[in-house]
Amino acid sequence: MIIKFDEIKETELRAFYGGEGALIASMYVDEKNKILRGKLVPGATIGLHRHIPSSEIIFILSGKGKSVCDGVEELLFAGDCHYCPKGSEHCLINVGEDDLCFYAVVPQQ
Repeated sequence: MIIKFDEIKETELRAFYGGEGALIASMYVDEKNKILRGKLVPGATIGLHRHIPSSEIIFILSGKGKSVCDGVEELLFAGDCHYCPKGSEHCLINVGEDDLCFYAVVPQQ
């Protein structure tokens, strides 16, 4: 199966999980997974939230970001993959001067 994100309408999710600015996302959702292509402009964030029923995987395409997972800060660059295990909490912050672009996968329970 091919997911053509360029053909999926972008959605602007303001203050996503209490974050700053907006997450711009194209999402594919079925009964097994939520798969999205996301963008955070400089200074935008996805707020701190906990993954109770499943995990989340975020693959950085471009830009410079920072994740905080269970209190541990990590810088993220293109090619890095951030993993938030089931039961953990995390946030994502664009700390660079360019858009932070990424793919994310959240298994549905």
